Amino acid sequence: MLTAKDMQDLLQVDRSTIYRMAEAGRLPAVKVGKQWRFPNDQVDTWLKGQATSQAAPTPAPVQPAPASTDCNIGSLLPLECVQLIQDTYADALGIMLVITDMEGNPVTEISHPCGLFKAISDKPHAVRKCIQSWHELATTIELEPRLMVSHLGLLCARGLIRVGTELKGMVVLGCIAPDQWPPVPEALDKMAAEFEVQPETLAAHLEEVFYLDNAEQARVLTFVQRIADIVAHIATERNTLMGKLESIAKLAG
Repeated sequence: MLTAKDMQDLLQVDRSTIYRMAEAGRLPAVKVGKQWRFPNDQVDTWLKGQATSQAAPTPAPVQPAPASTDCNIGSLLPLECVQLIQDTYADALGIMLVITDMEGNPVTEISHPCGLFKAISDKPHAVRKCIQSWHELATTIELEPRLMVSHLGLLCARGLIRVGTELKGMVVLGCIAPDQWPPVPEALDKMAAEFEVQPETLAAHLEEVFYLDNAEQARVLTFVQRIADIVAHIATERNTLMGKLESIAKLAG
């Protein structure tokens, strides 16, 4: 992922121009929080498609962005419909799924949680630690999903939900046992202290997780971004429709 400074050096234009091009969708870019990032491979493809001089590159035409994306991901989605889609994929893949905003806060109900997660899900501090893990997934720069170890010691991954030029949320999968599972007693005690639960509570549910071999792990990883793309498409179409309805309402008024 390239920074705005990298793009400034690459294109030899001032940084305000880089920001304007990103906002207008004239550069391959995503917004992570308040920062613009530019996927290196997409920038390379974009540069090859420019029939311009190095001093004054002309941006390639792109499709117009939705009317407005100044909303959180929950307000952009028909949540009952999306929940049904999420539940179906979670059951079919045999994993836990949830949709969150970029801060890691869930906007859907968790689908197909494992027994270990359910054992701690009524503990407020434990839930906050899970949200912290999901937020950390959002801060990773890689666009391609990969499995990472959560605070609970289980594997999780995320697919990014992009609406217009902004990253609005994530599809998070989890509750997958790593190769070294269950944890040794010392690690279990440390985990219990971090989540503020009794070690016995965790120990009673250690086997109630999802065991996937390498091939199955690779398979579910191919789905998480596809699910996120479906959610992004729904959000974009709904956002565009709402923009049209607002325009019609203004004309009628």
